Amino acid sequence: MTLHLARAIHFDESDQRVFASPARTGEWCLSGGFEFSDWTESDLAGKARQAFANGWLGLETFGRVTFVAVTQVEPAEMEMLETRLAEHFVTYYGAPSVELARPVAAEELSQMAELCADHAPNTLLTVARELTEAGVREAFRVIEPQDAELDLLAVHGSLDEPHEH
Repeated sequence: MTLHLARAIHFDESDQRVFASPARTGEWCLSGGFEFSDWTESDLAGKARQAFANGWLGLETFGRVTFVAVTQVEPAEMEMLETRLAEHFVTYYGAPSVELARPVAAEELSQMAELCADHAPNTLLTVARELTEAGVREAFRVIEPQDAELDLLAVHGSLDEPHEH
């Protein structure tokens, strides 16, 4: 079975301006809503508000990005991402160990893979979050590849392979 996740994609420099910590083009991303689980209205100011409202979480820089593009991911990469996210939970969220954080990381990645599973490669996704009485609500918007300019989508095509000249 082919697994899909999404990579950060940039069409212009706007993410550099709107996010305190922008994700790098091409890094794997999750919704990352867990970062906001205990936020209140008072947390939603300036660049933090933008990360909350529209930011996907990059799994290398742990920065935020507005657009992600669905693409195939290899099982070995999924394992590496699971470890990286589990380490992030230990370092920043006080998880007791990587081993104990791993199932939570796997669940986050699994949810993202599920979100991406129904979409063709190069489909763009955006996220919109709002704070409700019940907590954080996330909504996802899909921009089909034919709706976007294809030359913009080609940017993230082969970041893994060094180019031979």
